[in-house]
Amino acid sequence: MTTQSGGPPPPTGHLVLLRHGETEWSRSGQHTGRTDIPLTARGEELAQASGRLLTDYRFVLTLSSPLQRARRTTELAGLTSEIDDDLLEWDYGGYEGLSTKDIRARLGYDWSVFRDGVVPGDTPGETVEEVAARASRVVRRAVEAMADGDVALVGHGHCLRVLAAVFLRAEPRFGAQLLLDAGSVSVLHFEREEPAIRVWNHGPAVVEAAKGHD
Repeated sequence: MTTQSGGPPPPTGHLVLLRHGETEWSRSGQHTGRTDIPLTARGEELAQASGRLLTDYRFVLTLSSPLQRARRTTELAGLTSEIDDDLLEWDYGGYEGLSTKDIRARLGYDWSVFRDGVVPGDTPGETVEEVAARASRVVRRAVEAMADGDVALVGHGHCLRVLAAVFLRAEPRFGAQLLLDAGSVSVLHFEREEPAIRVWNHGPAVVEAAKGHD
């Protein structure tokens, strides 16, 4: 079977993105790139809750960031994963551990990591294009496996947002418009030949945020 364009049909599996549960730094809004910190007790609860959203999927491949907050989320969600270093979070360089408020106060303007990038620090930092290059390698591997079933990727907020933009064939900076809460589940797939969002940012943290605005 081929598509109207003459190419092979798109894979029928789903691409499930799972952001790790809450950490102390994600709760406080600090940029957490390569700092390897654990989940909070609440983060473990969110990871377990995310696993209950995944019971109907048939995963043929699960990949996780090597950092403990992602590996523990994988475990608590009931998944067994391979480690893929390309799922590491954005290297924030000199902005590691700082909140957006801290960085803006230091710079004197409305800084955004997607628009303005980072500066070197204890680590060199990455541009959004470098994060997208890593994400592209993961996407290629995932799409190939989606021919046989569903794929789960367990990782971090900014990296997964860029990865989703890459999958959707959008500019990497489109990830700035894709909010992703701790412990959330998002589902991408192909609608005919077009990459599409089936579900985005689903999980308890989203419900709690909505209640906070009541």
